[in-house]
Parts: sequence; structure tokens; C-alpha cells
Amino acid sequence: MKRLAILLAAPLVALMLTAAEPPAAPDRPLADATQEARAQDLFKDVRCVVCQHEAIADSPAGVAGDMRRLIREEIAAGASDQAVRDDLVRRFGDYVLFTPPVRAGTWLLWFGPCALLLLAAAVLALRARRRPVEAVPLTPEEERQLDEVLRNEKLRRDPDATSPHDGR
Repeated sequence: MKRLAILLAAPLVALMLTAAEPPAAPDRPLADATQEARAQDLFKDVRCVVCQHEAIADSPAGVAGDMRRLIREEIAAGASDQAVRDDLVRRFGDYVLFTPPVRAGTWLLWFGPCALLLLAAAVLALRARRRPVEAVPLTPEEERQLDEVLRNEKLRRDPDATSPHDGR
């Protein structure tokens, strides 16, 4: 009995796993061309909350279609672009805008990269200011050995070296 229930439930589970988000409703542009142009400009500045790397203007996700419809409704109702942005931020957070506002909560986002560059420059400057480690002078015995090696180097020819006059 248990096996029969599993066999009957398997196709249903497979269908549920392969189900995708329904496609977005087709966009209906605004009748007023200037309002539609404003909406299109806003679409490019608003991030799709599903895709996260795409503007809602380019996203095929159903949520992006809903966001486009919401923006068009607010513009048709007479809302300013800033009022539409503020409403989207209220609903979805600062992340919904590709260029979030500068405020205390977004300082790290805006100024963090510059702060990291300044910190790296400071570390490099401090390291460059360090005095190099002075070498310990050679003992008289080490000086004698070095002189002997250098004298022998001048007399011994390198077997791997070739002269440009060898004609090879």
C-alpha cells in the first residue's frame, strides 16, 4: 500500500518541482507619452528583487512585471519620480535602487571602497618608511673566502658561456 501511494505521488511531486514562475502579464504602456518616458527611465533605475542584477526594464520575472505596473499606476495617479522611488524603498528597502540614497545606513556602501583604498595606501606608506635591516658585516675570515672566490671566478671560464666570436 505504501509503495502504491509513493508511485501515485511521484508524478505530482515531479510536476511541482518543475513548475516555474508564471510569466509576467504583458506590459500596457501609459497613454501619455511623457508619462511613459518617465516610467521607462524609472524602470532602468530600479533593481528586480528576484534577479537582483537586472533592472526591471530588462527582467522577465513576474515580480518585475508587477513592479513596472505599480510604477505606471503611481505615475498615472500623478506621483513624482521621487515619490515613486520613496514608495519602492519603503516596500523593498534601499537595495531596490541601483543608486541608493546617501544616508547613515548606506555610508559603508558609498564610502567603503574609498576608505579601503586609503587604508591600503596608509599601510603601504608605513611599510615604505620602515628602515631596511642593516646587513651584518663580514668577519675577516669571510672576507678572505670571498676574495678567494672572486679571484678564482675571474680565472675560471664558464663552460656554458659562449662568445659571440665562436662562430657557432
